[in-house]
Amino acid sequence: MKMFVVFVILLHVSQHALAVVVEVNEGERSVLLSCLYPDYILEDNSTVMWTRSDLNPKSVHIRREIGDNLRGQNQRYSRRTSMNRYAFIIKDFSLTLRKPTTTDSGDYTCSISAGGKERRLRDIQLQVKEQQVEVKVEKGVQSVILPCKTTPDLPEGTTVEWTRSDLGLITVHEYSNRNDELMTQDEVYRDRTKMNEDLLRTGDLSLTLKQPTVRDTGGYICTIYRDKDILRQKVVLQVKKPFPSWFKDLLVLLFVFVIFGGLLYYLRHYYMSDYQVEVDSGVESVKLPCKTIFKFLKHTKVEWRDRNNRKVHVYHNGSDQVREQHRFYRNRTEMKRNLLKPGDLSLTLTYPTDDDNSTYTCTVYSRKGNILATKNVQLHVRVPQVEVDSGEASVLLPCKTTINLPKDAKVEWMTKFNRKVHVYETGSDQLEDQDNYYRDRTLMNKDLLKTGDLSLTLKYPTDWDTDIYTCTVYSREGKKILMKQVELKVRVCQVEVEEGAESVELPFKTTQDLPADAKVVWWNNDDRKVHMYKNGSDQPGEQHQVYRDRTKMKRRSLLKSGDLSLTLKQPTERDSGRYSCRVYGEIKRYKRVLLRVKGRVQVQYHTADIRNRSSSIDLTPLMTDQSV
Repeated sequence: MKMFVVFVILLHVSQHALAVVVEVNEGERSVLLSCLYPDYILEDNSTVMWTRSDLNPKSVHIRREIGDNLRGQNQRYSRRTSMNRYAFIIKDFSLTLRKPTTTDSGDYTCSISAGGKERRLRDIQLQVKEQQVEVKVEKGVQSVILPCKTTPDLPEGTTVEWTRSDLGLITVHEYSNRNDELMTQDEVYRDRTKMNEDLLRTGDLSLTLKQPTVRDTGGYICTIYRDKDILRQKVVLQVKKPFPSWFKDLLVLLFVFVIFGGLLYYLRHYYMSDYQVEVDSGVESVKLPCKTIFKFLKHTKVEWRDRNNRKVHVYHNGSDQVREQHRFYRNRTEMKRNLLKPGDLSLTLTYPTDDDNSTYTCTVYSRKGNILATKNVQLHVRVPQVEVDSGEASVLLPCKTTINLPKDAKVEWMTKFNRKVHVYETGSDQLEDQDNYYRDRTLMNKDLLKTGDLSLTLKYPTDWDTDIYTCTVYSREGKKILMKQVELKVRVCQVEVEEGAESVELPFKTTQDLPADAKVVWWNNDDRKVHMYKNGSDQPGEQHQVYRDRTKMKRRSLLKSGDLSLTLKQPTERDSGRYSCRVYGEIKRYKRVLLRVKGRVQVQYHTADIRNRSSSIDLTPLMTDQSV
């Protein structure tokens, strides 16, 4: 009996040790619990289950082929979990958990069942950490260390990534394959970062940031990819401007004035202090506050302007002055009636978007034009972000609403610069209005007006698709019912090869059945033609001489298959750089590929002077690294 208990304990410990560890800081937007099984053979009526055995009920998320089944879900995860809508097609059963807290820490199990049999696919130990390291330093110091330490003797395949969490996860420094990977580094940090030598052995993954300035203030995330584990540590850096020595003496003198003037300042400016307003994209309206304790006369003028000095709203002589308003804000603003009574001069702005991000100034004028009061309101419209790698089959731009939409509503997806991506009207897609760049690349759900899921699927995304997309719903009369934005970021495709390889492929797969008269051209970053395909064949006469007899495309039905990949033979270091492929014609396509050709290590031999030696020769290898 004792032996059996020991065996059970050892089994539990071994299973716990094999679990993938995922760390995240409390307060992050979301965390991904990965469960990928591309080689798994699915049976009919399969069900994927995410569970946590220490809870009752233990169900975290359940997904069937026809959709989610959240009836038995533990209430602490309500509206916080989601899975890829194409999970059973791409066999990606990963779970996204939004707004993780310390109570979410625990052991999660991803399993699949069919025909009464259940198979355990993945165990993940989620650790939501509450603490974060704060580093304070004064501007002007030579460097600052952002600490990040873990267990020593890390595997050789470990990757360390330092990012800025408050600036859209820009790359500060990356360490991979036992080398610094600086091609993905943001130019703001170029030549300013350094990591320790022999960091895998010591486990000290701290980052040294040279010459820190005030703009470096913010949140930094150290992400460690150790085998299948993902560990994260957050560091908050605050760079302060140094105070001059005379400034402290001045503070003592000003203290007396502050005491006596504080009450007067409070009474005069309490209602007119500056505001910061944040709102999510998709809300129907936002209120820009402006309150005062003063009572104004009938002929008082109230004027709202943005930071570009455009008139947002004007109230004068007892009514709104619409003709003075800038056309960008026409029919989008409203102020309260009887606003000249003591109290509220606030402005309501309908359907705010990222274009409305600005500092708005509310100014009150007397009858003679003198300024009676002024106030600034800073508006920030938060736009959700979706990131995807170039080369993925598709990406989903989410847009959901609980509003009861009319059956004759019109749904329109547009880019920031007003290119029509997709139009749905009168119960069907209106593809004739679509920009030809998006032809055959977009898809919306069936019964979208009934379900309220107006999300858009964009096929074969490339870095050229990086943009802010706006989903707008109009009534039959053309009145806006809903407006919501999503920012898509498509990471540039990167290809790496060592010099001396026989060839390298620059991938580009897009929609099938391209027009037979389409022209395909590959360019390098110096605008040299690398390869041209036109009229059903290659055009070597149009090719730059550097690439003559070195390129090849899949000639057989490449336009029909949509595989426009390019093979570059005998790549050398000078071939490193950005390459772009453009499809010209009725349907346009575009993609960029970043190629890096690493130089080989060369060995040179130094022959000793043999004039004074009888039989021995000293051959000392001198290693010179030619890698980029």
